[in-house]
Amino acid sequence: MIVVAGEALIDLVPREAGALAGLDPRRGGGPYNTAVALGRLGSPAAFCSRVSGDAFGEALVGGLREAGVDVSSVQRGAEPTTLAVASIGAGGSARYSFYVEGTADRLFSAPSQLPDGTSAVSFGTCSLVLEPGATAYEDLMRIASAQGVFTALDPNIRAVLIPDADAYRARFKSWLPSVSLLKLSEEDAEWLGGTPREWLASGPSAVVVTRGGDGLTAFTRDGAEYSVPGEPVDVVDTIGAGDTVNAALLHGLAARDALSGPALAGLGADGWAELLRFAARAAAITCSRAGAEPPYAHEVGVF
Repeated sequence: MIVVAGEALIDLVPREAGALAGLDPRRGGGPYNTAVALGRLGSPAAFCSRVSGDAFGEALVGGLREAGVDVSSVQRGAEPTTLAVASIGAGGSARYSFYVEGTADRLFSAPSQLPDGTSAVSFGTCSLVLEPGATAYEDLMRIASAQGVFTALDPNIRAVLIPDADAYRARFKSWLPSVSLLKLSEEDAEWLGGTPREWLASGPSAVVVTRGGDGLTAFTRDGAEYSVPGEPVDVVDTIGAGDTVNAALLHGLAARDALSGPALAGLGADGWAELLRFAARAAAITCSRAGAEPPYAHEVGVF
């Protein structure tokens, strides 16, 4: 069982160019998209979060159930759902404005224990920024790591939500000893101001950097570096692409029984190439669709 911990929200995605273009509500949030992608790929997955009881929240929980994701660790609240208004730029890249004050997911509290059979826990995005929930997710990360559970982190930086960049960068570094796999984009890496080798020295067994249409690169503790190109695709938008990569990596590692530091070290060139190509293929399918719509197993092929 792969547990994904973090926010669920509603993306308001424009139907066409223009500030006042019609907006379509779509289920989203980096951790939410990762959980849905895992379910669609066929991995046993659970979602650990706090979700509103409003109509948007019901739709979010319904989407998890449709993907086969266990929702028994989802807390519910009367507060409204977080909203993210997307604007789509050249090449399909997305920027966001967030409406987060007083929303349900900010009041998450860490569970007393993880679901039975948990083999990995994934963290990231807004949930590690917005208090008081951020501290609860951070505590859960440290507890899971201390228990020997494989932990994955995708910081997925949303700078507009971070009031003190230096404080967040320091906090990010404090998480690394509790992280098994760090996945982030080139843009995230530039904003954080570090390098994969520096981050590896602090704890993770591997760092995977996404480079948009140029592909993915994995860096490992033994000094190796493995890259694959991106999959050609007609891009509609890039919403959810990084989350799909995150899910595909975890799904592929679980399929290889490689959710541990020593197993990551033993993947080798062929194993990493296969895993990264699978993730690139899955992300390309997501980019071919509007909003975060990760692929199903039959679309991307069995890993």
